[in-house]
Amino acid sequence: MAASWETIKVDGSDMRMYLSVPEGSGPFPAVLVSQHGPGVNEFIQDFVNKLAKEGYVACAPELYHRVTEEMLADGSSAGQHLNDPEIVADINATVEFLRSRPFVDGERLGVTGFCQGGRTTWLAAATNPHFKAAVPFFGGNIRVPVGDSDQSPFDRTSGMKCPVLFHFGAVDTNPSPEDQARYDEELTRLGIPHQFYSYPGADHAFMDYNRDRYQKEASDIAWPRTLEFFAAHL
Repeated sequence: MAASWETIKVDGSDMRMYLSVPEGSGPFPAVLVSQHGPGVNEFIQDFVNKLAKEGYVACAPELYHRVTEEMLADGSSAGQHLNDPEIVADINATVEFLRSRPFVDGERLGVTGFCQGGRTTWLAAATNPHFKAAVPFFGGNIRVPVGDSDQSPFDRTSGMKCPVLFHFGAVDTNPSPEDQARYDEELTRLGIPHQFYSYPGADHAFMDYNRDRYQKEASDIAWPRTLEFFAAHL
């Protein structure tokens, strides 16, 4: 496994990406890993490396590359400056980067992410036709537009061309059990194959071992399920 930081231009801005490639010549299936609120930190990098050890090229783009210190001077967080059209541009650029690599099978692409990244995962699957599998983890605010958009990721669901595996914490409030029911209803209505798992006692961010809400039992079940899903569809 070889890990590195790569940089590409998106709308004139330098976007860094954490990339991990399995041993061997490939071509390998690939998974785009959508960052959570803290960015492409240790947890995200670790997840990227774990996917590479399982035989996937994995790549996590830094979606905060347009955010400046001046924008944060008012005490806002980087995540508050995200913009759905820009997120889509970043996802599309990452997909094209992966598809252009000789060690990637461009017809076998998946996407996953956590919290904010779970929302981005839904948005990515609904706007980019190249994904063959999507795995959101506790994605919140999926029914809320962000930035210069009048459509939420949920509003774009009809654009999905791939099956979905969604991991929920049973005591999470965003996404809540009511959100889960609404997502299930919409995916069913549109004929999009999906599997939903809700983990008893698990809260938001139950996968993140750096947080108080980490729940090892749920995490240890969700990870193999994710690998099984990617193996089946990629």
